[in-house]
Amino acid sequence: MSATTPRAATLQDVAREAGVSLATASRALNGSTRQVAEEYRTRVLAAAEKLEYTPNLSAQAVVRGGSMTVALLVAEIADPYFSTIASGVMQAAEEAGMQVTMGVTERMPQREIELVRVLRGQRPKIIILAGSRFTNAAGREALVAELRAFERTGGRVVMISQRELPFATVLLDNVGGAAELARALTDLGYTRFVVFAGPEGLMTSSERVTGFRAGLGERGIALPDGAIVRGEFTREGGYDAAKRYLAGGSGGAEVIFGASDVMALGAMAAFREAGLALPGDVAIAGFDDIATLRDVTPAVTTVRIPLAEVGRRAVELALREEPGDAAVVHVATETVLRESTPPRG
Repeated sequence: MSATTPRAATLQDVAREAGVSLATASRALNGSTRQVAEEYRTRVLAAAEKLEYTPNLSAQAVVRGGSMTVALLVAEIADPYFSTIASGVMQAAEEAGMQVTMGVTERMPQREIELVRVLRGQRPKIIILAGSRFTNAAGREALVAELRAFERTGGRVVMISQRELPFATVLLDNVGGAAELARALTDLGYTRFVVFAGPEGLMTSSERVTGFRAGLGERGIALPDGAIVRGEFTREGGYDAAKRYLAGGSGGAEVIFGASDVMALGAMAAFREAGLALPGDVAIAGFDDIATLRDVTPAVTTVRIPLAEVGRRAVELALREEPGDAAVVHVATETVLRESTPPRG
């Protein structure tokens, strides 16, 4: 004879146990803005604990027009850039009494659209899209349409990185940060540079190349297109870019600027495999100041973005009373000089 699975307690059971109306029990448990007398609230909470009541979050989302959830979309969760932003989102969400769900877009526009469409059905309160966009605008109109439909149900949308879509944005100063890095490196005595950049059209990478080129230009140094080696915007992309750079026999660069820290770290691995001394044979700089840089030798020069703070600000922006599509939060960067780029004699 098989045991019968106990029936899960319902909200009606809680109300009956507490001796209150169903509406009062609902308001006490579901965070209603309507006041519930402390005596009733205490009784309801005690009854819920006694009965091991678990609220139906899906039903709550329908009633409220959205759940107490932040949906975060990132390009790649293994990249410390995105995982650190995610930690800031989670911290801010927890302080606001919210939970975080995540999706990975793999920088594929169609996948991003599909994820947003799925999320709309789950009724999160906030959708945050973190990561660079492409200049070719593939699927741009479809993505905007999905996000607008989400907003019409009461949801909030925040972008992180570029002000490229018509939604509230946490804007990163990629151009200014890269320009400042270029000036700092020339002030150390460097004059010959090569950039390992992401794919053509990836906006974050393009902005950093533009800024770096502009900073060098202020010092009278040109950065020709031939001095830009492209790869995936990943550690493996940096590694492959370094391999191709070495195979081409071009050499001659005093500094390699990886347009992201992970590209710089991949390049360092390839250079070491080739027997090059760092920074004796070639200096290295990156961008982002991910935590991984603390564990490598030499310590890597980079441009610091307060990544966890970026995630926090995205949640705070979404929770503003009336953020509006035009709302922009600017995040400053800071050049951090370390042992990978020592002064030239």
